[in-house]
Amino acid sequence: MKITQHIAEAKDTLFSFELLPPLKGENIQRIHSTVEKLMEFNPSFVDVTYHREEYVYREVDGGLLEKRTVRKRPGTVGICAAIHHKYDIDTVPHIICGGFSKEETENALIDLDFVGVDNLLVLRGDPIRSEGRFKAEADGHAYAIDLLNQVISMNRGQYLDPDLRNTNSTDFCIGVAGYPEKHFEAPNMASDLRWLKRKVEDGAEYIITQMFFDNDAYFRFVEACREQGITIPIIPGIKPLATRNQLNVLPQNFYVNMPDELVRMVEDAKTPDDVREVGIEWCIKQAKELKARGVPSLHFYTMGRAEPTARIARAVF
Repeated sequence: MKITQHIAEAKDTLFSFELLPPLKGENIQRIHSTVEKLMEFNPSFVDVTYHREEYVYREVDGGLLEKRTVRKRPGTVGICAAIHHKYDIDTVPHIICGGFSKEETENALIDLDFVGVDNLLVLRGDPIRSEGRFKAEADGHAYAIDLLNQVISMNRGQYLDPDLRNTNSTDFCIGVAGYPEKHFEAPNMASDLRWLKRKVEDGAEYIITQMFFDNDAYFRFVEACREQGITIPIIPGIKPLATRNQLNVLPQNFYVNMPDELVRMVEDAKTPDDVREVGIEWCIKQAKELKARGVPSLHFYTMGRAEPTARIARAVF
């Protein structure tokens, strides 16, 4: 079922969550364990992140350095297919620009269509850490809106090869990312919203937000979107703070602001367990308010850990 159908048919706020693929060399059992611990909350969909290649340099004979490409978390397509067919849950793979040519993107979309996955989250993706700035593949997409339009073309039966005839039209429901506190590369929020509106005009059907810890940021974002004529569902993404270190790491990596009240509570916590309790209680408070305001779904960034999300969901649903 399409994400938009789930939302349209729901009588109350839905429950959904995000998974990380296991590291290369690990099996899928941890994924199954996470899903099974969260099945009691009847998840409407699960999205699975995609992690692009990274470069490492290894010394070879003669003291020279050899550049090698590694992918630490492969398996997004396989995990989506496995979860979809084992648990009968709709899955949403992340489809990213980085690391893909247009041809490779087309082939990945064909694979997803074949295994019955019909929801996507289309993203530009992050730059490789060693490069600092995002660089598109030689024959890839530099922007999420271009990737979005490739998917839209396939939904119309238009493939890269213009000589193909009698082509299958895919039927993907396409989501995009929203940033309540602005994408870090956008010059300002107004510019960010203009590009988001362009994606909606081109065919995006729902939005999932970057994590946030201040609900007012989400409510302001939704209001600003509606003022711009963006009417599609806007799903809030939330995550419980887990460690004291995340007070600094999360703003650095995800460009989010921490409310001063939360900062003070974490700073006053005596032990790591106390910090986790603060994070969970804060997220419960966030989730209850968001649910009371009628958000389409509460989407949890689990980071591979089911227990905190389960505790929050039990308190809210």
